[in-house]
Amino acid sequence: YLQLPADLTKMHLTDNPHPQVTHVPSSQSGCSIASDSGSSSLSDIYQATESEMGDVDLTGLPEAPVDSEDEEEEEDEDIDRTSDPLLGRDVVRECLEKEPADKTDDDIEQLLEFMHQLPAFANMTMSVRRELCSVMIFEVVEQAGAIILEDGQELDSWYVILNGTVEITYPDGKSESLCMGNSFGITPSLDKQYMSGVVRTKVDDCQFVCIAQQDYWRILNHMEKNTHKVEEEGEIVMVKEHRELDRSGTRKGHIVIKATPERLIMHLIEEHSIVDPTYIEDFLLTYRTFLTSPLEVGNKLLEWFTVDSLRDKVTRVVLLWVNNHFNDFEGDPAMTRFLEEFEKNLEDTKMKGHLRLLNIACAAKAKWRQITLQKPSRDSPLFFSLLGGSDKGFGIFVETVEVGSKAAEAGLKRGDQV
Repeated sequence: YLQLPADLTKMHLTDNPHPQVTHVPSSQSGCSIASDSGSSSLSDIYQATESEMGDVDLTGLPEAPVDSEDEEEEEDEDIDRTSDPLLGRDVVRECLEKEPADKTDDDIEQLLEFMHQLPAFANMTMSVRRELCSVMIFEVVEQAGAIILEDGQELDSWYVILNGTVEITYPDGKSESLCMGNSFGITPSLDKQYMSGVVRTKVDDCQFVCIAQQDYWRILNHMEKNTHKVEEEGEIVMVKEHRELDRSGTRKGHIVIKATPERLIMHLIEEHSIVDPTYIEDFLLTYRTFLTSPLEVGNKLLEWFTVDSLRDKVTRVVLLWVNNHFNDFEGDPAMTRFLEEFEKNLEDTKMKGHLRLLNIACAAKAKWRQITLQKPSRDSPLFFSLLGGSDKGFGIFVETVEVGSKAAEAGLKRGDQV
């Protein structure tokens, strides 16, 4: 898994998110997180058995496009794309070259898809990125060594590098290079600002997008209307962004963009808006980057299971967890015990439909393995017991394994089917 920005675990809120020169590692580029293509939904399991949970839409992810078989025909095109690291697709370049007033909604969406990958836009909300894409202007400096900004020159724009490299030489003689995705220029303020140092291109064909000072200040300082901050004991523990997915206004709501680990766990059982329907799947895919142990989630789920109003939500989380990331349980004895305790809770509360779903998910995701037990004599105990058989009407399963025994050391576990 790629390392995610540190602000997913700790709140770093500032009124000035972009200093004059911003350096953000490529690993912190702002990409939207989605469930991995290897995870599957529970729809097949729901169809395989009767359940008490009702209909739930858990369809899988769309398939990715397949490359053309005619590789020779596309070879020249691939060379052209690699020689133009700015865009990769001509359509984005066409969108950039349009005047702001001429950009359509489709143009802005194309630009938004490209810009959100750049570090300069990483810590911005989706609505801010969209507004910036609608007013940005495309500029090209063809020659290396060309001066873009002089020392002491009044600044009027914020620049983001899309292609090439620029060098900033400061008055004290120090210099640094900025490459694709880095930004320089004004801060979000209407005060007069002046360049400290000289900015010049280091290579040919340097390409930028520029946002005028008035627009940059207006957009970044009006972002508060699209965000909602949740505070507890005077501390901000969660920030949500308001989004609209269509022009009709019927698909709108808040989506979580940052929070403390404790608040992210709590949000698993809260109501999710129509614009954030995959929060649970996304959390289960990414929690490893900001939690030290999955038991932090498991223990809270067991605690919430005792609350009648939360029981169905907790069960849904566990079923998705087992179905999409069974390795979290199969390779961790503590998580295996969590699963056994959760199974017992389902039995005690007579949630038979959910229990069947859990058993089917475990059976479908478990891996085959071979275990060899050596007995010193024929009469030595096995240290485990079995349940089932033809007289019971179902398969043979391991019912109990003695803790600390040779069977346990060999890897035999309760619930294993022989």
